Amino acid sequence: MAGAITDERRPAGDGRQGRPLIVTEDVDLLDDLLRLCAAAGARPEVHHGVPEGRGRWEAAPLVLVGDDAARRLRGAVRRRGVVLIGKDQDDSGVWQRAVQIGADHVLMLPDGEQWLVDRIADVAEGVGRPALTVGVIGGRGGAGASTLACALAVTSARQGRRTLLVDADPLGGGLDVLLGGENAEGLRWPAFAASRGRVGGGALEESLPELHSLRVLSWDRGDAVAIPPQAVRAVLAAGRRRGGAVVVDLPRRIDEGVAEALAQIDIGLLVVPAELRAVAAASRVASAFGMVLRDLRLAVRGPYAPGLDDQDIARLLGLPLVGDVPAEPDLHDAAKPPGGIARGPLARFCEGFWERVAVGSEAA
Repeated sequence: MAGAITDERRPAGDGRQGRPLIVTEDVDLLDDLLRLCAAAGARPEVHHGVPEGRGRWEAAPLVLVGDDAARRLRGAVRRRGVVLIGKDQDDSGVWQRAVQIGADHVLMLPDGEQWLVDRIADVAEGVGRPALTVGVIGGRGGAGASTLACALAVTSARQGRRTLLVDADPLGGGLDVLLGGENAEGLRWPAFAASRGRVGGGALEESLPELHSLRVLSWDRGDAVAIPPQAVRAVLAAGRRRGGAVVVDLPRRIDEGVAEALAQIDIGLLVVPAELRAVAAASRVASAFGMVLRDLRLAVRGPYAPGLDDQDIARLLGLPLVGDVPAEPDLHDAAKPPGGIARGPLARFCEGFWERVAVGSEAA
């Protein structure tokens, strides 16, 4: 069991790696906390009370206080990131002791173990602002969603962001192929099919192929492997914790795995060719995805059918317009991936998109 007694707040040292601080004299509790720290990949400091040394109490990114030590901390400087931990579910006095030491949370073991492992892993990885996550969906088959997803990721990486490109469509042929890296070393989706619980963000990043200065999670050329929804959730969450940008190439159908991905997407881009049949097909896709995505926008790809323009299509679909997606010369040159020509029209389109959404996310 875990309970919050104040609003959710990030611990001191937010965004920086650090060692959690354990304060307890309870040997059994200490064994449990050391085990959980090991599971989260963290090496804690252990003390019986407020540690000696200027600033060490204040600087720890997370403080795990055994209920046995609460009385010894009543005079300590108030700070964020303090969790009071006990094992007696029937002890109502633990909440009063938590208030006395300024704890953010009260947690009971063993019920709250997974929550605590996640929190410890956050500080071990130095978690800061999560990645801005953009999902790209084709309004119909062949709309160019994969091309735009790759171009957005390549442009983001060229601008200096940590960038992850995720291929969420197992029938799409593989984004690593589109980027000219089908033989690049690194893991593909089938390697994560058994993932449960938390996946380390740093370990995920290091395990994936690096193409054009970004990391790519794609599919291999073997038989189709079903990826459980829990694995989709864990892997995408790990990528987002690293910060920067995550671009997800989505299929046009929503199953349980896609629903898990959509739950972590900030902005959806629906790519629609400028023709009436494509708009008709896109209306059904927009209706389905619009029920899940709070922010779904339209990107139109020419050439335009007679009598149609991008404003007409936006009005027919009822979506805010991002703009007209330009064609890219030399698109089939593996040395020049989508968006790889820095001064090309597609790269300029993507640069404008990132500039606008970055300002919006900072304002939020």
